[in-house]
Amino acid sequence: MADGEGLCEAATAAASPAAPAPGLSPPLGWRERLRAGLAGTGASLWFVAGLGLLYALRVPLRLCENLAAVTVFLNSLTPKFYVALTGTSSLISGLIFIFEWWYFHKYGTSFIEQVSINHLRPLMMGGTEGSISEPGSPSSNRESETSRHNLSECKVWRNPLNLFRGAEYRRYTWVTGKEPLTYYDMNLSAQDHQTFFTCDTDFLRPSDIVMQKAWRERNPPARIKAAYQALELNNDCATAYVLLAEEEATTIVDAERLFKQALKAGETIYRRSQQCQHQSPQHEAQLRRDTNVLVYIKRRLAMCARKLGRIREAVKIMRDLMKEFPPLTMLNIHENLLESLLELQAYADVQAVLAKYDDISLPKSAAICYTAALLKTRTVSDKFSPETASRRGLSTAEINAVEAIHRAVEFNPHVPKYLLEMKSLILPPEHILKRGDSEAIAYAFFHLQHWKRIEGALNLLQCTWEGTFHHVSVYPKKELPFFIHFTAGLCSSTAMIALLTHQFPEIMGVFAKATQHSPLHGENNGIQKKIIILNNSV
Repeated sequence: MADGEGLCEAATAAASPAAPAPGLSPPLGWRERLRAGLAGTGASLWFVAGLGLLYALRVPLRLCENLAAVTVFLNSLTPKFYVALTGTSSLISGLIFIFEWWYFHKYGTSFIEQVSINHLRPLMMGGTEGSISEPGSPSSNRESETSRHNLSECKVWRNPLNLFRGAEYRRYTWVTGKEPLTYYDMNLSAQDHQTFFTCDTDFLRPSDIVMQKAWRERNPPARIKAAYQALELNNDCATAYVLLAEEEATTIVDAERLFKQALKAGETIYRRSQQCQHQSPQHEAQLRRDTNVLVYIKRRLAMCARKLGRIREAVKIMRDLMKEFPPLTMLNIHENLLESLLELQAYADVQAVLAKYDDISLPKSAAICYTAALLKTRTVSDKFSPETASRRGLSTAEINAVEAIHRAVEFNPHVPKYLLEMKSLILPPEHILKRGDSEAIAYAFFHLQHWKRIEGALNLLQCTWEGTFHHVSVYPKKELPFFIHFTAGLCSSTAMIALLTHQFPEIMGVFAKATQHSPLHGENNGIQKKIIILNNSV
């Protein structure tokens, strides 16, 4: 998949005109320079023009008299008015503060900032041209590189070691009466099934049409019923056997039996698709679908063998899969292989797999990082002592082990708490977020036994983690938006002013009158007296 993306990018780069070198901009014409200069000075020119217009119209608009009238009106207000005003302001700002706080905790951003950026800023900027970078600009290139770098780390991945729904997840439901999987997780699985097990040529086979509906069905009994209907139409429907093995089988033995039937049907269909793959694009899509089905079945058969104790058989199936279908590295079959090899304690083979997949160009995972740390820890953990290390210092092997643990913890800081059993383990989900808590649960659920098997490994992990990362927050907390601070301060200050005005009206009245004086107050004193005399006469 990465190779395909690289080829597409290379083709796009070859077809597009040459972009200027990073850091250099193409020469601008006199029109562009004039437009840029006017855009930079436009705001200041409008401000100066507004001040000049206001000064020119000061006499027709009677600004001095109106200002004096406003001052007289404010002087005549009672403290009750100020109590009502500040109390209302405090109530409104408090409601805005509560809404902002709720919106931030739900969506992770400020509502006022979103409105300002999405609606007010385009109006003030005269459009969004200024905020959109050119396709060939350095800022656009940096953004695209950052997005590609973060894609592999932030994407939600299917758990390579996900459990069987019928034989494993359902046991939890039988015992507790609760569902072990969230609706979001099951919805992602339904999308995966439709991607892996369907294609555009399904309308040619009635059984595949039924299975298309089955993968979209939310109700498990309805899915199982649809699988049986597909088998009635076609006894060699591999995806129907897959669904029954995943969801109806109540034991691993039953699941393995159904997967073997699926394998027999899947291999037959796969050979037919290979013979017809060059006839049309539709046949090529059908071959991709049948390949996905075959790989999925073999992988689940390997997992069944692993759970039933036939570990060497599971390792052989996984190795054959990786040799036969090397492009399908996105399925992370090597993580299944790593776990099985660790169970066999074949550490040399584990190191060989890590040497192939622990590469900077491939997406990392907790399984790769922590397995590499486990292998380095294994060489020194049995003789490691914090007291001895503090006296004589760390040896080269111990330094390598500590650095490997640092690298693993930096990739996913949630794992140590589960390996050290400081947090309770739960059933792993069907999908995980790289570098997240769900990936830590999935890794510790299957690999905790391997860490316990090596004497002193958890002790070295605990010493390294507590000495370096224990006091570091594993969740980088977002700073509260400015408007939450602003509305909280406004609400508090206005509420305090309302309380002080209600308790000490005379003092607050003197303070309010003192703050109303302005530089124009002395000049307009005669006008104020005239207005007061006119009001008294009326």
